[in-house]
Amino acid sequence: MFTAALRRSGGSLIVTIPQAYVEQNHLGAGSRVALEIAGDELKLKPAKQRPTLSELLAATPKGAERVQGWDEMPTAGKEL
Repeated sequence: MFTAALRRSGGSLIVTIPQAYVEQNHLGAGSRVALEIAGDELKLKPAKQRPTLSELLAATPKGAERVQGWDEMPTAGKEL
């Protein structure tokens, strides 16, 4: 188990992440991490990378046809 001291940076407290964890999870400055509060524990893990719109469009099969009635379907979530 590692221990680390909290430091103040502006109005926030920061903690360093051990290098072994950084290397194991291929993290670096700017990497996104997910934080979860579970009682008195703070859990940190690498955030899952969401594909960009350009990546999704590039993965769309060529010649794919739109489903009949697609434009008339009601919204199902938070579509724009």
